[in-house]
Amino acid sequence: MGAREPIVIKPDDIDPRFDWERGIPSPGHGAVDFEERVDFRRLHRYRLARARRALADSDLGALLCFDNNNIRYLTSTSIGEWARDKVARYALLAGDSEPHLWDFGSAAAHHRLHAPWLPRESCHAGMVGLRGTVPPSAGFMRRAAEEIKDLLEANGVADMPLGIDIGEPPMIFELQRLGIEVRDGQQTLLDAREIKNRDEMTLLNMAAAMVDGVYQDIFEALKPGVRESDIVALANKRLYEMGSDDVEAINAVSGERCNPHPHNFTDRIIRPGDQAFFDIIQSYMGYRTCYYRTFNVGRATPVQIDAYKKAREWIDAAIQMVRPGVGTDQIAALWPKAEEFGFANEMEAFALQFGHGLGVALHERPIISRLISFEQPIEIKEGMVFALETYCPAQDGISAARIEEEVIVTNDGAKVITLFPAQELPVANPY
Repeated sequence: MGAREPIVIKPDDIDPRFDWERGIPSPGHGAVDFEERVDFRRLHRYRLARARRALADSDLGALLCFDNNNIRYLTSTSIGEWARDKVARYALLAGDSEPHLWDFGSAAAHHRLHAPWLPRESCHAGMVGLRGTVPPSAGFMRRAAEEIKDLLEANGVADMPLGIDIGEPPMIFELQRLGIEVRDGQQTLLDAREIKNRDEMTLLNMAAAMVDGVYQDIFEALKPGVRESDIVALANKRLYEMGSDDVEAINAVSGERCNPHPHNFTDRIIRPGDQAFFDIIQSYMGYRTCYYRTFNVGRATPVQIDAYKKAREWIDAAIQMVRPGVGTDQIAALWPKAEEFGFANEMEAFALQFGHGLGVALHERPIISRLISFEQPIEIKEGMVFALETYCPAQDGISAARIEEEVIVTNDGAKVITLFPAQELPVANPY
C-alpha cells in the first residue's frame, strides 16, 4: 500500500495556544452555565486529532494500545484505578477511522450509553487473559488478534506495520502469526501527547491547585509524634474529597531516611528538628501531578537550611532557562554531577536532578537528566508541561532537601503552576 494522504485537521479540532497575557485558569470542579471551564468534547477532538496526525507522520498503519493512559487519550474513557495493572483493556486507532475500544465486560455497554463521542459499534467487550491468569490456550488472544486483523483490513492498513505501546508476548505472537508486522507504537503516542491544549493545561493547573491545598494541611499537621504514614493517609483523604480520580503514590520521607532518597513512606515517627519531604502524585480527570515540598519540624539547623538553598538555586536556574527552542541538554548542564552530591554515577543519581513531562501519564516528554539529555537532547516547545525537581543532601549526613515545580512552557518562558510557598525552607509548627 502506498503512502496515505496527509490528514487535514479542522480548525475546531485543535484550538490556538492560550492567551499568555491571562492567567492559566483554575476553575471550580463543577459544570456551570455562566462561565466556560474545561470543554471535554474539545479536549477529545484535540487528543484524537493529535494522535491521528502522529500516526499519519509515522510509518505505521494503526496503533494498538494496552496502556491505560493512551487508551484514555484516544477514547476519553476510564474505569478507574482497578484497571491500572490488569492489561485488561485495549484500543485500536486504524488509519483515519474512529478508535475502537475493548473494555472489561459490562463497561463496554456502559460506554455505549454514556460515551456518545464514540460510535456504539466501536465499543466492544473484550478480555485477553488478565496477565496470563486465563492462559493463551483458551484462545482469547487469538480471537482478539483476528478481530484486530479484520479491522486493519477494513481500514486499508493491514499491510502496514502495527504500533503497540505495551504488550504481553503471547498477544504479540498471535498478531505475528496472522502476518502483522508489530513495531513500537509508544514513541508515536508520546509524539501526540507532547503538546497540551488549553483544556489539558487547565486540568493540570486544577490538579496542582488540589495539591497546594494538601500541602497547607500537611504544614499544619506536621509535628513530633505524627508518622509518615499518617501524613500519607491525610493526603489521600483530602485529595479524594477534592475530586482526585487516582492517588497514585505519596512519598513521605523524614529524618535519617532523607539521605539517600528511598522513594517511599514508612511508619517512622517524625521527631523535633527533622527535615522531611513529600511528593504527591495524583490525577484529576486523568491529568497528573508530581509535586515535592520539603519542611522542617519545629526548627532547622544551618546545614539543613544550606541544603535547601542549594536545591532552590538549582531549580530556579532551570526554570529561568526554560523557553521554546532551548534544549534539554542546556537545562541538565545547570545541575551538579552525581559525584558532586554523593553518588557514584548518573544512573545511581537518576531522577534526583530531573525533569519530566506531565499529562495523562506521570512521565511524558521531555525527560531532562544528565544521564540522558546530553546524548539525546529534546527541544523545548511552547505548550509543553513538565516538572523540574532537585535534591540536595545536607552536610549532617542524614538530612536532605527536595523541591519540585511544575511549569507550563509559554511563548517566552516558564509559568509555574505549583504555588505552595517554597522560596525559603518552611518550618512547620516552630518553637
